[in-house]
Amino acid sequence: MLIVRVQPEEGIALRFSVKVPGERYRPRTVSMDFRYGATFGMTVPEAYERLLLDAMRGDQTLFTRRDEVEAAWKIVDSILKVTESPEFPPPNPYPAGTWGPPAAEQLLAQDGRAWRQL
Repeated sequence: MLIVRVQPEEGIALRFSVKVPGERYRPRTVSMDFRYGATFGMTVPEAYERLLLDAMRGDQTLFTRRDEVEAAWKIVDSILKVTESPEFPPPNPYPAGTWGPPAAEQLLAQDGRAWRQL
């Protein structure tokens, strides 16, 4: 299982099963866990802190070029046109902080799958 943590503790974890050493087959779940704050002993700057600092310094590394923005909007505009048509199904809203709408569970259930709760 690959877990990507976005906020508040940015990082990534990988959980998988391994065979415990010995003659018998005994699987055990192990975890590799990386957290920015714990690894580097400091808090990670908020996303816009870094961006604003780079803008003040004139560093354009993390900024998107004009042609990239125009290409992205060309794609987004075509998607918006489709979603705004009367034939497009309505969205499935759900309360913030929940695991999502029931339609998400139903979508996976069609293939005999389910979301894994962490």
